[in-house]
Amino acid sequence: MKPQIKTFPTTKFIGKSLPFTYSNYRAFELWSSFNPRRKEIQNSVGTELYNIQINPIGFSFQPNEPFVKWAAVAVSNFDFIPDEMENLEIEKGLYAVFNFIGNQSVAAAFFNQIYTQWLPNSEYKLDNRPQFEILGEKYRNNDPNSEEEIWIPIKLRNG
Repeated sequence: MKPQIKTFPTTKFIGKSLPFTYSNYRAFELWSSFNPRRKEIQNSVGTELYNIQINPIGFSFQPNEPFVKWAAVAVSNFDFIPDEMENLEIEKGLYAVFNFIGNQSVAAAFFNQIYTQWLPNSEYKLDNRPQFEILGEKYRNNDPNSEEEIWIPIKLRNG
């Protein structure tokens, strides 16, 4: 498990968000409400979809701890936001980028490896910024050959 270390530029998004916990994971509900309406978003940049997670400060990944999930697309501006959608901006920052191949049934184990094995043994620590997955051309929902990028916000341990 060796990620690429990349700087993600400040990026604007439009999409939908819902409160989540790991014990009440509502991804189907979120994406089912977003996908049919995503073509209403003007000024999209690229074709990728973003599955964004915003954790509170001190998030401990416990089953009932709340966080916010977004289904979104990158946009060039916020001039038009469709009804019942919101805007979000992620500031420029350093990320560990992992290529994930598989379906949702193995995703939790992959994330667990990132947070319990790779991160503690790296020169980085978790930064309090959104984490996200980029669902690009090779993403296929519930397909064992699906590919996506997982972006984990990091900063140098001694920085």
